[in-house]
Amino acid sequence: MNQTAETLLQAALALPPEDRANLAEHLLDSLAESDQAAIDAAWGEEADRRLRAFEQGNIKAIPGEEVMRSLSVRRKRGPG
Repeated sequence: MNQTAETLLQAALALPPEDRANLAEHLLDSLAESDQAAIDAAWGEEADRRLRAFEQGNIKAIPGEEVMRSLSVRRKRGPG
């Protein structure tokens, strides 16, 4: 940990518990946001891959109504 981070840590530890919890939540959220960019990029690549596969005839489209019916049946059956 560099000197700036150490100084910030000591200052944060001196805060009241509620303020420390609020700070910790904000710091964790900032990490999740950086992960979100990678997640979004991965989904974008997956969407592109699926579109190419569809356009090349490697996969077929399923009508939305059919998908919804299938999901409804699965939900009624329950897990397993």
